[in-house]
Amino acid sequence: MLYRQRQEWRLMWVGRWATVLICLTAAGGLRAQSSNAAKKVVDTMLTHENDPAGHRNRYMYLSEERSDRTGGHLWRERVIETSMGKVRLLLAEDGKQLSAARTAAERAKLADIVAHPDVFQRREQAMKNDEEHAEQMLALLRKAFLFDDPRAEGGDLQILFRPDPAYKTQSMEERVLHAMSGTILVDQRTMQLHQIEGKIATDLNLGFGLLGTVHAGSSFNTTHEAEPGGDWKNAIENTAIEGKAMLFKAIGRNEHVVHSEFIQVRQDISLAQAVEMLER
Repeated sequence: MLYRQRQEWRLMWVGRWATVLICLTAAGGLRAQSSNAAKKVVDTMLTHENDPAGHRNRYMYLSEERSDRTGGHLWRERVIETSMGKVRLLLAEDGKQLSAARTAAERAKLADIVAHPDVFQRREQAMKNDEEHAEQMLALLRKAFLFDDPRAEGGDLQILFRPDPAYKTQSMEERVLHAMSGTILVDQRTMQLHQIEGKIATDLNLGFGLLGTVHAGSSFNTTHEAEPGGDWKNAIENTAIEGKAMLFKAIGRNEHVVHSEFIQVRQDISLAQAVEMLER
């Protein structure tokens, strides 16, 4: 009788632990799943983002930027997009109008752009390659992240994303981006990207900490707004990557950019025409 009770007691606890394990396994499976509805929304949004026809219009706009490019100062610039790059005229620094000498130097830079378009184009390409955090995140979305079901948020569809643990990153840059969780907002009417933001929740060690550490709280966000002509343009960009590299060197990228007052210009506008517009 005692033996039978002991056996029943053991079976009862084995059964309970089996139930717990099944529940934990099921929960893990749920965490590894991604919403098919969200995938369809993201795929449609990315199709729009990668369609050259959706980005054919060119604009003149006002830019306010504080970044490594500006030396940490707040630059207010008038910018015109051309096929060869963005032509910029500095208007103010840290809220103050430029001196006569600084204004003359800016005009001289514009003249140099027209005189040496090949040099300008190479410089613009290098700058473009250094401004691709949001683009890289978008490229990773399909393959490296899991999504929750979309839900309506005003005129947008809101989708939460998190790293897919099954994805193997291919570079240090991917490791930093893949460590982020965040939110995507997609305009319900046009299925265009309205906003994407991501943040690293815990410190990220690179090379087991031997190469450096990216600190928790490092983040980025990009907001697009619909402009005249139907394009969705970058209106706000923020990047705040903080950390420490091997031998105590700093890892960091801090950038804050606001674009406004968009005015559509000719699609085939030349560098000379852009410079002329800025000099008026």
